[in-house]
Amino acid sequence: MKNIVYSECKLFTGNSHRALAEEISKIMRIPMGKAEVNHFSDGEISVTIGETVRGCDCFIIQSTCAPVNENLMETLILIDAMKRASAGRINVVLPYYGYARQDRKAKARDPITAKLVANLIQAAGADRLVSMDLHANQIQGYFDIPVDHLLGLPILTKYFKEKNLEDIVVVSPDHGSVTRARNMAQRLDAPIAIVDKRRPEPNKSEIMNIIGDINGKNCILLDDMIDTAGTICNAASALMELGAKSVYACATHGVLSGPAMERLEKSPIKELVLLNTVPIADEKKIDKMTFISVGPIFSEVITRIYQGGSVSPLFD
Repeated sequence: MKNIVYSECKLFTGNSHRALAEEISKIMRIPMGKAEVNHFSDGEISVTIGETVRGCDCFIIQSTCAPVNENLMETLILIDAMKRASAGRINVVLPYYGYARQDRKAKARDPITAKLVANLIQAAGADRLVSMDLHANQIQGYFDIPVDHLLGLPILTKYFKEKNLEDIVVVSPDHGSVTRARNMAQRLDAPIAIVDKRRPEPNKSEIMNIIGDINGKNCILLDDMIDTAGTICNAASALMELGAKSVYACATHGVLSGPAMERLEKSPIKELVLLNTVPIADEKKIDKMTFISVGPIFSEVITRIYQGGSVSPLFD
């Protein structure tokens, strides 16, 4: 297949995560494209592209985080505006892919919102998707366009390696995160443990069992996202009650909605490490939180895509 040469690489963003987009722009030494995302008086979103994109390789950097409907619609309208302006290629960079939790029918009459969002992005005119730590790997298959699925695990692993903790064990907070925890454990040359939650009867409180040895260990809880923080905080409490020396927690996406902050402040978690795929308001930042930027990795990936290079070696 013949490689297409695009006239220029251009970066654009909406209102969802302007700080991350500007960081990527600074690292790449490419000025942010001129795009105004405003509202009409009735609340409808208005998008104006203030420069030519004809024949350009355009990257729309936009997390579909809260307010998710607003940010998703901004993304779709930005795609449509660029398609109608004859952009050479439209790359949608979603550090956080919203609506991903409903990726299959768990019960009768359930929607599959992850697939619906994929359909909307493609129908709007996107040519490629770039995202990090999708809630389920199979979401990549919902698209008929190329998908670059980036991993936050190497960034988190590097951070904990540099802390030089002794007697560590990587803990999966539930059965759904076992593969992710095993991958981190291999990189840290550490054992793995699993929090097993069981509800003996309806309306009875859950019983926490720990599969693996955590007594006297420094535990690292790993998940793809922390939303209301119930799972991660309950797991941390169970680990400490059963003899863990300390509990650290980490995740790619810090959604932090509802009672999350109250739970995290009261939890025995010593340090919570989050990547900045989602903007965190200043009032939600507490002393036990550490933030690591994904700006450098997204900058490198965008550069490689524009130049026709390979992305996968970055995560080997």
